[in-house]
Amino acid sequence: MRIGVIGAGPAGLTAAHELASMGHAVTVFEAGSEPGGLARSLRLWGHTVDLGPHRFYSSDRRVNEFWLRIVGRDYRMVNRRTRIFFEGRFYDYPLRGFNALGNMGPWRAARCLSSYLRQKCWPDGVLDEGGDTFESWVVRRFGRELHEMFFRTYSEKLWGIPCHQLDADFAAQRIKKFSLGEAAKHMIGWRDGKHKTLVDQFAFPTGGTGMVYERMAHQIREFKGDVFLNRPVQRVLRDANRVNGIEEPDGTRHTFDHIISTMPLTLMARGFEDLPPATRAALDRLRYRNTILVFLLVEGTSHFSDQWLYIHSPEVKVGRVTNFRNWVPEICGDSNTSVLALEYWCFDEDAIWQAPPEQLMRHASEEVVRLGLIPPSSVRDAKVVPLRRSYPVYERGYREAVNEVIDFLSGLEGIQAIGRYGSFKYNNQDHSILMGLLAADNLGRGATHDLWAVNTDYETYQESTRISESGLVSGSAVTAS
Repeated sequence: MRIGVIGAGPAGLTAAHELASMGHAVTVFEAGSEPGGLARSLRLWGHTVDLGPHRFYSSDRRVNEFWLRIVGRDYRMVNRRTRIFFEGRFYDYPLRGFNALGNMGPWRAARCLSSYLRQKCWPDGVLDEGGDTFESWVVRRFGRELHEMFFRTYSEKLWGIPCHQLDADFAAQRIKKFSLGEAAKHMIGWRDGKHKTLVDQFAFPTGGTGMVYERMAHQIREFKGDVFLNRPVQRVLRDANRVNGIEEPDGTRHTFDHIISTMPLTLMARGFEDLPPATRAALDRLRYRNTILVFLLVEGTSHFSDQWLYIHSPEVKVGRVTNFRNWVPEICGDSNTSVLALEYWCFDEDAIWQAPPEQLMRHASEEVVRLGLIPPSSVRDAKVVPLRRSYPVYERGYREAVNEVIDFLSGLEGIQAIGRYGSFKYNNQDHSILMGLLAADNLGRGATHDLWAVNTDYETYQESTRISESGLVSGSAVTAS
């Protein structure tokens, strides 16, 4: 079978790797100059850096076994340390009793508890007309006071819309069953298990996250497949209800028996001719959020101990700061320097997206000093990396729009849409790898996995596993999602 794969990110490369290993003729088209997509790594100033913080964690046996086959022993376990910066103070994440109380003070802590209890006893009608929102979901579980402290500002920086316009699906995916009650158990040490978003340790490749996908691309070529870089796809081709190829920007066409697409769902679907009006209208309601990464080379190696910080302070625009010095020693240079990555989120029409690199570098340098994370005059160099369409926006009503597009695509043969971009889901690496594995199953083994369900209602009853320093560790039978 001749299979064309659009995009060399985690999902696309995983599917291509598995299908090529089965003997299928696989061709991967990647618009960028390196494999990995959003999970690729860069070499800057003698350091290896990722495009922001990329941790790998999964409880799915198949995903973990696949990752270990690619990485081998070239990884280290990282003890996660991430904190929230708010009003000039650092809050441990997850919350810890003495740290949280010391930062809040007794009066604010009392207000948070009172707000939570009031919401539990006398709900204030936070379920919005027309359905649940991120704001109403969080307020019900944490109270209004904690929503304002630890959720609103950061979420509005990330998404660019008020929390009452953000769909509750984002909270359901990222916070899940976590609540103030569960946080309190963590704070006083009464909870034995670990919430999935609060894992204390994760595996990280010694060559950066991009090492995983560079190896995948190399192995695909060893399996006689092709991975073409700097080769964007203009559109997907179809004949009636059968997808049969792709077209490059210069008009060159390639015929395939099946297409696996990880290009943005909106771009892929809009490329089809004769789209139904309802599908076109649905696509107009979907949008992605851009990221601007400003990398700073700074003097010194011990500025703060976190792998990354969530910046909830409203007085600065930066939303997250990654310190690559605190990941694994193999990615750091020999010099007495560190590389920080500051993340800014925006839409195409925002002024910051149009700003020249020199202005962004100066602004980022000023903000990181203003936050007190580095001393003044310690920035030696800077580099700006813009990432377009990095986050699908879960705006209220997005689900109905996505379902309309799914209905259209479900009427076509010969195509599967996967990955963060392709499925319009806020995937982690493990979700995208799982999508790639399942897409390969569907084509190579005749399976009928519903790829649209991955990362929402996908469940398997299996033996839970995790990656440890010594390899894969098994646990008891649990439900993994």
